[in-house]
Amino acid sequence: MTVQFLGKILKNPMVLASGILGNSKDILERVHEQGCGLVTMKSIGPEPRDGHKNPTVIDLGHGMINAVGLPTPGHLNMENEWKELEKRDFPLVASVYGGSVKEYQMVAEYVSSKKPDFIEINISCPNSEQHGMIFGINPQSSHDVVSAVKKVIDVPLIVKLTPQAPDIARIAKVCEDAGADAICAINTVGPGMVIDIESRLPVLAFKKGGLSGPMIKPIAVRCVFDIYRTVAIPIIGLGGVSTGEDAIEMIMAGASLVGIGSGVRYRGMDVFQKVADEMETWLLDHHLSLEQIKGAAHKENGE
Repeated sequence: MTVQFLGKILKNPMVLASGILGNSKDILERVHEQGCGLVTMKSIGPEPRDGHKNPTVIDLGHGMINAVGLPTPGHLNMENEWKELEKRDFPLVASVYGGSVKEYQMVAEYVSSKKPDFIEINISCPNSEQHGMIFGINPQSSHDVVSAVKKVIDVPLIVKLTPQAPDIARIAKVCEDAGADAICAINTVGPGMVIDIESRLPVLAFKKGGLSGPMIKPIAVRCVFDIYRTVAIPIIGLGGVSTGEDAIEMIMAGASLVGIGSGVRYRGMDVFQKVADEMETWLLDHHLSLEQIKGAAHKENGE
């Protein structure tokens, strides 16, 4: 079930979401061997960052809530990882973040020199230049960071969007106009909070966190559906996918590739192969191809 994505041939449409596993060649290679078509590194920031104190991740049964805090060694402290990744034989997305347009640009330019196949910028981060406002909820700040990064990299650019945007389709269109080559939707939903009623305290050390897992899939599907109606560039549909049927739903909403994050916890590292196999079985049973079902939910509505 090979697919083409921004000039690369992938063995299937499954994508490892950023932030789930590490940046070492061994772990990313293992994910690829377990059936993942495209792997994404943990996000890389401008300065060393430990992230938040434990507890940072809570399983809610129907999903998860986390406040890991974007831990990173800093973009200048990963030479060993990059040397190993030079030997890779799998397609790689490097995810980057920053607190200002200049930081995004600086980190992305440096990471681009290490020759990942794609760069993903996570614009769900607080903008230190605008009093903590998230980049991706404002069209102007979204345009500014995408445009700045696009000028200094020489690999295709993926922009990861937040569902907190009042009009995520508009943000996606602005990013496309600024030079984005693809959209990844969505990041975690929230922030949310869980309180332990015995201690009367929030469970997470950071108190608030982002929601992921099966409970956010309807939101993710709606976001992909809305974005597909607005942009011409490919979409990576991400959020709550853990079965082949979930992935088919994302494709029908308009996704070209399907990301998995929390599904690794629920079904193991081989979730990628399981989902790809389940998709293929469904397609064979219905005598259909991926291309025939892509955006089918729009066609059914006469769009």
